[in-house]
Amino acid sequence: MRKVLILVEGRTEERFVKDVLQPHLWNRGVHPEPKIVVTKRVKQGSNFTGGVTDFQKVENDLRRLLGDSSAALITTMIDYYGLPDDFPGMQGLQGRNSHERAQELESALERHFNASTRFSAYLMIHEFEALLFSDPAVLAEVMNAPSVNRHLQTIRNGFPTPEDINNDASTKPSARIKNLFPGYQKGLHGPLSTARIGLETMRRECMHFDQWVAKLERLGSG
Repeated sequence: MRKVLILVEGRTEERFVKDVLQPHLWNRGVHPEPKIVVTKRVKQGSNFTGGVTDFQKVENDLRRLLGDSSAALITTMIDYYGLPDDFPGMQGLQGRNSHERAQELESALERHFNASTRFSAYLMIHEFEALLFSDPAVLAEVMNAPSVNRHLQTIRNGFPTPEDINNDASTKPSARIKNLFPGYQKGLHGPLSTARIGLETMRRECMHFDQWVAKLERLGSG
């Protein structure tokens, strides 16, 4: 079993890795282990975790994870939306769309760590909630409002893929969901929805996400 350490943004992503990715990858000889970004370390008690406020915190965690020689690969599961300005590659992005810009940033992050073969960056386009638009009907059911599915589906149909839904404070995937469901709680409804949607559907709908999962799968055959 080859161990993969995944630096994730918060508790929701941690649960996603454990509930969705682990069962799938275990069958391929890969053990993905989520590690939440530490925003503040304290001498006594628990550290403060979750969110990416500046690159230094991400760098500290990644260098710590890279120090684990028992891990076959270190990777990330961080939102492209809202990345701090000091993130490698943020200045002077050339990509024509969010997919190209995310790939630029991933490459810049890998270069920052000297293109280590044990490190592969992945940024979610634009954020975790994009995965929920892979099957809007499931999200509507989880929120106990199946009639709202048509509104969710209209949003989904307005873009080539869920990963193309706008990168803006008022139109990003989570904002659109909150607008329709004020009671939406990412940590509760997010994992419930992705578990019901299933990995196969999310991979079919979200190409960038699929490419990352495929890379993790190949690790088991290496």
